[in-house]
Amino acid sequence: MPKLKIALGFAATFTAGIALATAAQARDLTVVSWGGAYQDAQKKVYFEPFRKAGSPMNDESWDGGIGVLRAKVQGGAATWDVVQVESDELAVGCEEGLFEKIDYSNIGSEAAYLPAAVDPCGIGAIVYDFVLGYDKDKLKDAPTSWADFFDTKKYPGKRSLRQGPKTTLEIALIADGVAPKDVYKVLATDEGIERAFKKLDTIKNDIVWWKAGAQPPQLLASGEVAMTSVYNGRIDAANKSEKKNFGMVWNGALYTIDSWVILKGSPNKDAAYKFLDFVGKAENQAKLSENIAYGTSNKDAAAHLQPAVLKDLPTAPDNIKNAVEINVIFWLENIDRLTERFNKWAAK
Repeated sequence: MPKLKIALGFAATFTAGIALATAAQARDLTVVSWGGAYQDAQKKVYFEPFRKAGSPMNDESWDGGIGVLRAKVQGGAATWDVVQVESDELAVGCEEGLFEKIDYSNIGSEAAYLPAAVDPCGIGAIVYDFVLGYDKDKLKDAPTSWADFFDTKKYPGKRSLRQGPKTTLEIALIADGVAPKDVYKVLATDEGIERAFKKLDTIKNDIVWWKAGAQPPQLLASGEVAMTSVYNGRIDAANKSEKKNFGMVWNGALYTIDSWVILKGSPNKDAAYKFLDFVGKAENQAKLSENIAYGTSNKDAAAHLQPAVLKDLPTAPDNIKNAVEINVIFWLENIDRLTERFNKWAAK
């Protein structure tokens, strides 16, 4: 009898374990984005309508970093399914096998999207810019360039930049007189790197570093900084939803594409494709641009937008004419050594 009890107890425990494992695998789709005003817009035009259409999902936010994705996938217990990533994370993650290969037949076809938005491991979500942002109520003489950003005599006060070398070094070189189109040619040399850090030295004591995209508008609103680098959509959202009077400078802006990826081994691949198909439709992407000023990836999305909305997007001709695309290849090859250099410089 004792042996039978032990056997029955083991069987019950084993069955319970299987049930728990099955329950863990049978979780709802989890989509991860960048938080703040951007994710608020996504909730309104993507997540909530998707749920109302009968597809359960959860959404979370993150601050980026390929290491976070490695830990999720390689740990074998990923709780995320669809994640919005930056262009360098897309390239590294694809090479390392962290993402599922995209089957475009599940989301229309490759032809439905802008060529730059199509990747074997991800589909473009937004086109956005790092711009110079400021508060029009506090700066009556509007800045017009990154050179003004570094001019603390003409424009006293603290500045804010994204913590890390990417975008920070480009901005420093443009402020020092390098034409946006030549930034990566200069940054590819030792002299160019020295020049960028030397320029940063001139405002080092006045810099407040930001990490999350929600921070720059908060820093402007509180008056803690006079100017900041910022995602263009965050300025647009603050003006629309919080009635701020923030301005932005497109001259010398840095633009890039973020993409949606499906993490390798996701137990919710079918639901993930259903989500990507929904957010990839032109009419849904147009609604996103109406709520926050980012360009999108479907070729037909612009046809659904009014001229007043189109003129404020990063892809508008006047806004992109003196902007530079963030060079993914450069940062893939140099991010580690320049991050080390940046951290040592910042710690001095």
